Amino acid sequence: MADHAKNHDYHILPPSIWPFASAVSAFTMLLGAVIWMGGHGAAERGTPFIMLAGLVGVLFCMYGWWSNVVHEGNTGDHTPVVRIGLRYGFIMFIMSEVMFFSAWFWTFFKHRMYPMEPILDADGNRVWPQSPIIDGVWPPAGIETFDPWHLPLINTLILLCSGAAATWAHHALVHDNNNRKDIKNGLWLAMILGAVFSFFQAYEYSHAAFGFAGNIYGASFFMATGFHGFHVFIGTIFLGVCLIRTYKGDFTPEQHVGFEAAAWYWHFVDVVWLFLFAAVYVWGQG
Repeated sequence: MADHAKNHDYHILPPSIWPFASAVSAFTMLLGAVIWMGGHGAAERGTPFIMLAGLVGVLFCMYGWWSNVVHEGNTGDHTPVVRIGLRYGFIMFIMSEVMFFSAWFWTFFKHRMYPMEPILDADGNRVWPQSPIIDGVWPPAGIETFDPWHLPLINTLILLCSGAAATWAHHALVHDNNNRKDIKNGLWLAMILGAVFSFFQAYEYSHAAFGFAGNIYGASFFMATGFHGFHVFIGTIFLGVCLIRTYKGDFTPEQHVGFEAAAWYWHFVDVVWLFLFAAVYVWGQG
């Protein structure tokens, strides 16, 4: 009889439906979004149900696929070699996120320094922020920006404290003999502060003196800070999943790739916000 005992450190995955199901669901969601938003008027637009069906499929595939990954880790399939590969994969994912946000910083810097139609004041200086576009020209109608030293500064401190709480939980796991109490407290604190940040961001949006459409400043501001807010929301869920797994007894000082990925992601969100605060709120104030 042939010997089928495993004699290597790699994880050979069995056939899985999740990649195919995820691709079909994502395509359905994209197709549904095009159908829904394809018309130029409310009466010409299609139904959003196809997009919502695709979204439900994507969420279901995410839950099922990641549940399998968690099960593999808990049953010993994630050997040291496999964990290295998982870490490399997540690092490359964060690198892709860096390039994603680079696009929004690029457009903000470009229009801040080199407007398509430079508007000069009486002294010959460029006017910033640019006003709404009228007949292809940006007249200096005046856009009231946020004071960076009020709510944006408070939100910066809140998010940095949340990152510190995530580091506390990570340290309690790795360097404090798997201190479960501090892990839970750190994760709870990081999640609560992340939720407070999101609440203040929504409050700030509701008091914005400019809109998304009609001016390049508003479009750049809401795209950059809005996508960051979405990442904060995803990161909060990420930490919540780690908290649930902590209560279930998952993670050890040697094997905690999921926890490590959540901590890296949360620190990435912190760093992006620091650049947004410095560039969009402070330097971009004009």
